Amino acid sequence: QVQLVESGGGLVQPGGSLRLSCAATGMIISENTMAWYRQTPGKQREMVAYILRRGNTNYADSVKGRFTISRDNGKNTVYLQMNSLKPEDTAVYYCKAEQIGHDYWGQGTQVTVSS
Repeated sequence: QVQLVESGGGLVQPGGSLRLSCAATGMIISENTMAWYRQTPGKQREMVAYILRRGNTNYADSVKGRFTISRDNGKNTVYLQMNSLKPEDTAVYYCKAEQIGHDYWGQGTQVTVSS
């Protein structure tokens, strides 16, 4: 049974940093595309970043140069390092694992950027 558990969210001032973690069980993260999404009330969930099996990464234009997705295969955990945070980054952040025929989601972690 696949489980994804996010952590690391919280309240941070503009310009600050946070690192989100997504610990996976029941699957091997390096064998799948792993992604971070975010969602605000009334809006569709949007892709923030993803990392492919071979390690290639891609980012939404709004976070390029500020966010970094990475993984620790030994810990079976994916990370999202978020720097230079802006109020518009405020959202619930979700981890996603993409497998053939099925996607898995975590429960989400709230990130609030406010002074």
